[in-house]
Amino acid sequence: MADTPEKSKNQEKNEAKRLAKLAKFQAKQEKLKQQEATKDPSKKKKEVVKEKEPEPEFVNSTPKGDRKDTTGEFPATYKPKQVEASWYDWWEKQGYFKPQLKADGTPLDKGTYVIPIPPPNVTGTLHLGHALTNSIQDTMTRWNRMKGKSTLWVPGADHAGIATQVVVEKKLMRERGITRHELGREKFIDEVHAWKSVYIDRIYNQLRRLGGSLDWDRARFTMDPMLVEAVNEAFVRMHDDGTIYRANRLVNWDTKLKTALSNLEVENIELAGRTMMSVPDHDPKKQYEFGVLISFAYQVENSDERIVVATTRLETMLGDTAIAVHPSDKRYTHLHGKFVIHPFQNRRIPIVPDEYPDPEFGTGAVKITPAHDFNDFIVGKRQNLEFINIFTDDGKINDFGGEFAGLQRFDARVAVLEKLKEKGLYVDTQDNKMMLPICTRSGNIVEPLMKPQWWVNCKEMADKACEAVRTGEMTIQPNASEKEWFRWLENIQDWCISRQLWWGHRVPAYFVVIEGDQNDRNREDRWVSGRTYEEALERAKTKYPGAKITIEQDEDVLDTWFSSGLWPFSIMGWPKETTDLKTFFPNSLLETGWDILFFWVARMVMMSLKLTGQVPFKNVFCHAMVRDAHGRKMSKSLGNVIDPLDVIEGVSLLKLQQGLENSNLDPREVAKAKEGQAKDFPNGIPECGTDALRFTLLAYTSAGRDINLDILRVDGYRKFCNKIWNATRFANMKLGDGFKPSETQNIEGKVPLAGKWILSKLNKAIQETNKHLEQMNFMQATTAIHQFWLYELCDVYLEVCKPVFDGEDLEAKNAAQQVLYTCLDQGLKLLHPFMPFVTEELYQRLPRRPNDKIPSIMLTEFPQPVGQWDNLQAESDFEFVNAVIGKARSLISDYGIKQNATVYVQCPESRKAVMQEQTLVSKSLIKGCTALELVTDVPAGCALATLGDTNVYLLVRGQIDIEAEISKLEQKAVKLQGLHDAILVRTQADGYKQVKQEVVQQDAEKMANYANEIASLKASISQFEKLK
Repeated sequence: MADTPEKSKNQEKNEAKRLAKLAKFQAKQEKLKQQEATKDPSKKKKEVVKEKEPEPEFVNSTPKGDRKDTTGEFPATYKPKQVEASWYDWWEKQGYFKPQLKADGTPLDKGTYVIPIPPPNVTGTLHLGHALTNSIQDTMTRWNRMKGKSTLWVPGADHAGIATQVVVEKKLMRERGITRHELGREKFIDEVHAWKSVYIDRIYNQLRRLGGSLDWDRARFTMDPMLVEAVNEAFVRMHDDGTIYRANRLVNWDTKLKTALSNLEVENIELAGRTMMSVPDHDPKKQYEFGVLISFAYQVENSDERIVVATTRLETMLGDTAIAVHPSDKRYTHLHGKFVIHPFQNRRIPIVPDEYPDPEFGTGAVKITPAHDFNDFIVGKRQNLEFINIFTDDGKINDFGGEFAGLQRFDARVAVLEKLKEKGLYVDTQDNKMMLPICTRSGNIVEPLMKPQWWVNCKEMADKACEAVRTGEMTIQPNASEKEWFRWLENIQDWCISRQLWWGHRVPAYFVVIEGDQNDRNREDRWVSGRTYEEALERAKTKYPGAKITIEQDEDVLDTWFSSGLWPFSIMGWPKETTDLKTFFPNSLLETGWDILFFWVARMVMMSLKLTGQVPFKNVFCHAMVRDAHGRKMSKSLGNVIDPLDVIEGVSLLKLQQGLENSNLDPREVAKAKEGQAKDFPNGIPECGTDALRFTLLAYTSAGRDINLDILRVDGYRKFCNKIWNATRFANMKLGDGFKPSETQNIEGKVPLAGKWILSKLNKAIQETNKHLEQMNFMQATTAIHQFWLYELCDVYLEVCKPVFDGEDLEAKNAAQQVLYTCLDQGLKLLHPFMPFVTEELYQRLPRRPNDKIPSIMLTEFPQPVGQWDNLQAESDFEFVNAVIGKARSLISDYGIKQNATVYVQCPESRKAVMQEQTLVSKSLIKGCTALELVTDVPAGCALATLGDTNVYLLVRGQIDIEAEISKLEQKAVKLQGLHDAILVRTQADGYKQVKQEVVQQDAEKMANYANEIASLKASISQFEKLK
């Protein structure tokens, strides 16, 4: 047997330590057992766990619309539900949300400020993205109202054609097992109106709960009679001048919903390669192949030669009408003007030279299917090709498909592939990275399809919309959105406005049926438009005099974006010359998400310039998209779509998940969403209140594209509300019942240094808040207010003033009170646009200046900078004194001196006067300090803290046992060194290389932390050694 290697001294030392620790632990355990055995069981105390009694549920006793009584006792704690109760109903009843006008009905001298709400869809309830947009709009409205402008924020909702029709159809099928076709158009529309009535009320309730100061008497719905009139007027005018026309062109078609789609309703998902997928309108048990490029050959007519082409949509070869080759591609020059033969239809297909194919890609030959591909459509028009539609509206192969007729499109794909293989024409299949268009409403794969539809020629209108931004007539924030504005509009395509739906604005166009004629509905010249049926009939008679005619209205409805495009001026009464239109149009601001800049904002601008000759608003502000804490897009199927009321009121996980069960989600999606909710909100969502939610969303808002919202941060700002509440309550007590604010903000008497400092800081907060609100930089505006309230007023000034309030100097006390009152008064007004409820509640509990009869904080003047408050010298002097106080406090805490502390300050000549003046105040703010002196020479036995060119000393000799302190620190250092070395030994072991990276990182961090603590302890030991 080999000899055991001799242990190193360190190993022996460590082993001895380990054994000693083990023996000590075992002895301690044995002692505890003995003590337990000798105890008298009868004397064992029962631990009584007192359960916290639940607080009684708040009951609002204020009659609806009455002003809340705030004359009673100031509640000890901030409770959002209690604070937010009643104020909104009172504001609304008093008419405070309406624009304030002069006696003659004209705007106030400072002008108007008008925002049209981006009308939320009546498909459901609002989510946190809506909470953000409405927080921004209400903040800007309240700020401008307080600046003395005639403000108007117009509420409303959008009928959301396809989205609402889909959810109501799902509801009918789920609850009654019927389709809309079984119900009939008229009864189905009644069902949708019933849905709309329920959900528009829910949406408006959410907007009220969010504190939105909207003029509810002007609330509009996109299918109100006034807006229907505007839609018909716009269509007829634009049809009359040729801007709107009818044509048979390619559209995005959903074969499940059987309607054309806007680009916004199509989401392009990327496939990296071969992917098997199920398709909503196919057999759910089947999966189909996508993300591949299939090559096959066409036989050249009267030749042994073949041309190989490739496609990702093999079934469309049934509608091929040409093979395109580049004119310069010498491989195919000899085939120009010749034909290939379709293998299933025996059709002759021409080989055409065209610039479209890339000779370097694949074989350089491209199959052309003009009726089913947007690029091929252009080639087809250019080459005057035949357009063959091979699909029915529900996605089956039609009679042009020959033997494949009746098959669903992707079943046809499989069948065509098999037949090509049988004929020896199949070449190969390769993985192909591609984009697959998916309908966001149905989840179905979108099919390009030829349809006679109504179109808007956008080119001229787009040019004018670009010019309006270039000339500064309208601005777009942030700059990134402005660049996209030009990129989109300079490459704009004509806009398809037909939708094959029942819910929406019926197209005000009529086909003229002439007796004895073939009545081809594809003929554009046979359509007339009219604001009413009667007008359309008269136009038809004028167009076809003497003919026996009838007219039939188009069954289709208009794209939702068409009516939404008229929103800024239709809500003002256009086409009538109403007082609102004259007074409040153009609007001041359109605030919305950047993702609908083109789909909605651009169309509003184009249509406004076209129909009114003016831009619809002066400024466009595009906010970021609200995502969850993980950066994921809000999606019902992920379970991360949050109702703002759940954040305001708080909600349990159980209730969150019950909401999913009552949704339109597929059962599989419900399970997935529940899993997501349980992960993100295991304890539900705490009650945060409206003010905290608004402030959080605004604090997140910057020039970025996304907000990754962590709900727990909202709870953090609830604590900020609590801090404001406690500070105002404390201040109210210190002001006392007999306190009377001065007539003006000009504070007379001896204002202490701290008072001058806080007024200067208040002035900076006022300047910063106004500047950043002007720029719509909400992150910086909220930062300025948060900084003032939390770190300057609460943490510093209130603390500094405590000795003054409790002192005998009445003049100083009065000056401090007046300063404090001014800070509270101005601070609450600064905060009001962001946090309307808590500021109103606290403002109503403050005393008022003489002759101040303004009933609500929302009607007061927003704070403006006061020149005499700026005081850089006071800021510098106070911050120096406060820093000295902080250093002294730290020394006293570090050395554990509880009482009779003596502090010495050694400072430059330039600081002595202010330090001397503030000695008494400073001493009162340093707990345990009985003496504070300015010195040139420092007595022995002092501990030191440096502050630039100033030294702060604490006399410790005689106050502490220096040897005992050194011994304690040394023992602690030894213990930490042992912990450090134990990890070090582990990291040097042979098998450590196999340890997980995260463990390696944790070990490194622990050792670094131990090393830092040891260094700090050694520095303290050195400091004590010097004091011996």
